[in-house]
Amino acid sequence: METRNIAPGVAVASQLDPADLPALKAAGFASIVCNRPDGESPGQPPFAAIEIAARDAGLTARYFPVVSGSLNAEQGVAFSALLAELPKPVLAYCRTGSRSQALWKLAQSHQANGAGANPASVAKAGLHATAGAGGAKEYTVVIIGGGAAGIATASSLLAREPSLDIAIIDPADEHCYQPGWTLVGAGVFDLSRTIRSMESVMPGRVAWIKAAVTRIEPERRGVTLDSGAMVHYHRLVVCPGLKLDWDGIEGLRDTLGRDGVTSNYQGRLANYTWELVRNLRGGRALFTQPAMPIKCAGAPQKAMYLSADHWLRTGALDRISIEFCTAGAVLFGVPEYVPPLMEYVKRYRIKLNFGQNLVAVDGARRVATFRQLEPDGGTRIVDKEFDMLHVVPPQVPPDFIRNSPLADAAGWVEVDPATLKHKRYDDIFSLGDAAGTSNAKTAAAARKQAPIVAHNLLASMRKTQGTAVYDGYGSCPLTVERGKIVLAEFTYGGKLAPSFPSWLIDSTKPSRLAWLLKTQVLPPLYWNGMLKGRELMAHPEMQGVR
Repeated sequence: METRNIAPGVAVASQLDPADLPALKAAGFASIVCNRPDGESPGQPPFAAIEIAARDAGLTARYFPVVSGSLNAEQGVAFSALLAELPKPVLAYCRTGSRSQALWKLAQSHQANGAGANPASVAKAGLHATAGAGGAKEYTVVIIGGGAAGIATASSLLAREPSLDIAIIDPADEHCYQPGWTLVGAGVFDLSRTIRSMESVMPGRVAWIKAAVTRIEPERRGVTLDSGAMVHYHRLVVCPGLKLDWDGIEGLRDTLGRDGVTSNYQGRLANYTWELVRNLRGGRALFTQPAMPIKCAGAPQKAMYLSADHWLRTGALDRISIEFCTAGAVLFGVPEYVPPLMEYVKRYRIKLNFGQNLVAVDGARRVATFRQLEPDGGTRIVDKEFDMLHVVPPQVPPDFIRNSPLADAAGWVEVDPATLKHKRYDDIFSLGDAAGTSNAKTAAAARKQAPIVAHNLLASMRKTQGTAVYDGYGSCPLTVERGKIVLAEFTYGGKLAPSFPSWLIDSTKPSRLAWLLKTQVLPPLYWNGMLKGRELMAHPEMQGVR
């Protein structure tokens, strides 16, 4: 971990890890400031974890998040005041350090305001100087997002047309196999099995632009980066994932990762989930689910069932009260899967609370506050004490998508649900969590979507024929106990779409074979198949081909 001194008593750095904090204390730093919003990229350590490690190391920690590319004079004023109050020396960090340096320049501009400095121009100059932005670059295909959808799409394109000039834009250092985090939270997987360096999964013939996108300008066929530089495209694929809105629940950020509050939706917190599960011998355990859409609608229940199974096996379940608090009105959106799930609800004596949406958490008092929807359409506030709270945050489109011309009324990328082509821009495609389609937002969906986008994009360039069609396939392996899974598979409209004959895996019943598929087959299929453009059981259905 490298720091850069930018002024007496002030330094900047790229993303910190909790393990870095003791070394920073030993290096003489007294305070740290996080300028990066939580959830910018998969696997990013949340500030709550950084704050805990800072406190343990004897450092003062403050959270001052700034969305990349959105600096303004008011932030400079506030940052100047923060720097004045903190013990020195101070280390500010973000993804690369550029935002922190630009903020410092804004703070300096504020202090020298009598000299006529323009804070906005200082911020822009700081970003450009730090990032080294030069002239605009152009690629045949630009892909926003280096997650499952982006890497798979690039690999599928190159498998069909190796000569393509492709760039992937993503600021993350790590690529995460997020479906594995539920198993980390149950002690089945080690977290290291779910994380690899972004460089190691990037297709060899792809240009990786390690930056964040702040704006899309389809009329100019351009994408603006957080450095201020623009990248031009002939075809654009938008798949940056979604935003985990930790701030959508009051008080959550202050207690996440401690006080019995955890979430498998943050990889590094999944270990804390397992710690809580192992140590809980009695009390109340709450598991929450916000309003849809969310990543993998079954994940909130998976955490609950695996925790309950551990308590049952260790003899603690009789002393633990489990509640599932969901903003929805049903246990699962596909009716055929509700009966087998209800058998486990009964086995673990889980209390189901429909229409309950988590709105606040008081970690110190161990109280969760819910907004309860009443039968008459009204609402009331309900407080619940807890010993363990597994939170699933609200999930929204990334800001630069929601505020772009590409967005539909809900803020997602507006695409045709079958072709995944944008409804108004013929040179833009979208898939994965950011796409405005009604399918389940799962890695299995992205695995099916990537070849469809690859084919249709090449067809739009007249490099192939016919139209590939997406039927809305999604899969949610519901881990109902350690060793058994209900392998839910379905398409648009909740139509069952099993991949295997019922004599092998009956998707409406718990299956040992499905567990082996989830734990032993799917991870290598992800790393060595999907991300490499090998389309096993994902070949697209075609229309218009003789």
